[in-house]
Amino acid sequence: MKPSRAHVTACRRCGAPICWTLTTARGRRQPVDAEPTETGNLAVTQGADGLLYVRSLTKVHPEPRPSEWRAMPHHATCSSPPPRRSNRTGERARTGVRPVPWQSGRP
Repeated sequence: MKPSRAHVTACRRCGAPICWTLTTARGRRQPVDAEPTETGNLAVTQGADGLLYVRSLTKVHPEPRPSEWRAMPHHATCSSPPPRRSNRTGERARTGVRPVPWQSGRP
């Protein structure tokens, strides 16, 4: 099964055809390749509301259901991926703590 033309858009970075889906676990947006593939690790289906939903294929459920098709996450196949973000920015900044001189509890 292929997605309808209404769901297909182009990736802003590489121009490849993609579909925006919602994850079934948390409802987050995830781009997937528009072309179904046998090596995909995601199962995509169209819900009753007309939106596309995606779930991971796992050892417990390794095959897509009859109404689903296999897809690859577009992050894995994009020819121009965004630069990786790092959580580290050199020296760690202190926030939320004021330096106060230590005082003992004795007068």
